[in-house]
Amino acid sequence: MSCYEFEGRAPQVHPEAFVAPTATLIGDVRVERGASVWYGAVLRADICTIIVREGANVQDNSVVHGAPDTVVEIGAGATVAHTCVVHGATLGAKALVGNGSTVLDGASIGAGSMVAAGSLITPGTEVPDGVLAAGSPAQVKKPIEGTGAQFWVDANPPYYAELAQRHRAGLRPLVSEG
Repeated sequence: MSCYEFEGRAPQVHPEAFVAPTATLIGDVRVERGASVWYGAVLRADICTIIVREGANVQDNSVVHGAPDTVVEIGAGATVAHTCVVHGATLGAKALVGNGSTVLDGASIGAGSMVAAGSLITPGTEVPDGVLAAGSPAQVKKPIEGTGAQFWVDANPPYYAELAQRHRAGLRPLVSEG
């Protein structure tokens, strides 16, 4: 992992968290126990604070940032899937932001809710707990209880926690010859 102090503020990573070697953490980033930050992700807390709560995961090539003096929180067990942008927003526990989605300043995603892949959550939007939001701009479509979306919200946190431990234990760099 690439960690950088910025203006006296340095990332803090719990020893039981997984941060991929190609992830970049800058400034006031806090990664709690059992959380994971995957390959190519950038968490830039140069002007804000970013907290990745216990068991949460920020997947490959996602970017997390915020406006000056804001707190960007990825709730316990929440998922920021591949190639997402989360800017100045808050995700509740076990919320899932689907691949390629954007969640903008002041937005909040409720606990156990899912943002469908490719969606845009506009500034200030409040997605309530336990629903599916989709579209650009995203709108609440339906409760997720008993749907396939609920499967992903429930299954993703333990799956990524286990996969992160496998990467911690089994990842080995290869030295190229030549």
